[in-house]
Amino acid sequence: MKRLVIVALAMLSGVAALSVEARTLRYAIGHPPSSFVVDVAKQYAESVSELTEGDLKVRVFPMSLLNFAETSGGLRDGMADIGFVLTSYFPAEFPHSNVAVESSMLLGLLGDKVRGKEGMVFMGALSEFTFFHCPECNQEFAKQNQVYTGSTGGSSYGLVCNRPVESAADLSGMRLRVGAANWSRWTEAVGASPVTMSANEMYEALSQGVVGCIVLASPEIHNFGLADVVTDINMDVPGGPMPVAGTNINADTWKSLSPQQRTRMLRAASAFTAGIPWIYHQHEDRILSEAEQRGVKIHHADPDLVAKTNAFIEKDMDFIATDYQKRYNVSRGQEMIADFRELLEKWAGLVQSVDSEQQLADLYWNEIFSKVDVSKHGL
Repeated sequence: MKRLVIVALAMLSGVAALSVEARTLRYAIGHPPSSFVVDVAKQYAESVSELTEGDLKVRVFPMSLLNFAETSGGLRDGMADIGFVLTSYFPAEFPHSNVAVESSMLLGLLGDKVRGKEGMVFMGALSEFTFFHCPECNQEFAKQNQVYTGSTGGSSYGLVCNRPVESAADLSGMRLRVGAANWSRWTEAVGASPVTMSANEMYEALSQGVVGCIVLASPEIHNFGLADVVTDINMDVPGGPMPVAGTNINADTWKSLSPQQRTRMLRAASAFTAGIPWIYHQHEDRILSEAEQRGVKIHHADPDLVAKTNAFIEKDMDFIATDYQKRYNVSRGQEMIADFRELLEKWAGLVQSVDSEQQLADLYWNEIFSKVDVSKHGL
């Protein structure tokens, strides 16, 4: 009898152990496994585990569970618990969010005070804007069964090419692969033709001359394996990073978490938000230096092309507000852009003293993420 009691107790202990086993959340990210973004995503997974003391774990699925075009819908439908959502791919679903996203070239007007820190400035401003200044943005995410937990992205975009580009004349008639509407409009403004294609097609398009340049951040040369087909680079124009809602969470998953777990997820998200711009800026100069060593020519935009780009940026802010009102009934476009410009100025000042990834993550946490009310946000 005593033996039976011991066996029963052992079996019950096993059941108890299973009941507190860590819950694993699936994170879909469209980048290839070797990319810097996936490196940061793995750090995010480690942070979630550490911050929740093992109660929650994150399994990262790079370029496998869902690609970029599938991530928003897949996250909505529960195919993933966390998703790397490029809102610019879905203008009809996220119009208010994309008003700020498409304003990324505004960084070019801030000059030297943001140079080398563009991504850090923009992601801080965009995260603060979306959490606290754009209720419509959060409503859009809610309609897609998602909860917003911060924006991230890399360094500014330039021209990664198979021929020299320094002037508007060089760009005239050229086909450029673009990944967002604002760069498409800039392309047309300088006399070139925008081409839309998936990131996975960029190598072949550049190698076969289908496009003359790709509008891209220089670290993406590594991320997408483009080193062998790039001959010329000009990072002066058009400028602006490609922001994403990097750690959006399925709304049902979010609601199933305890308030403490939601807070811990936001803490991890603040580190992720910091990690990507930090690693991109750290590698930016190295990527360009290595390219030069391989014989790639680094070019600079002439004053006329810079002036045309700056004039375009100012004019494009009015276009964004008007266009989104006409197409998507965004009524506050002008107000949103003005508000966002103030936040960019604010964050241009805040990041000046940052000299480590941890400092940037702490800054984001203290200024933004810690102020999110987890008893209301996403519920």
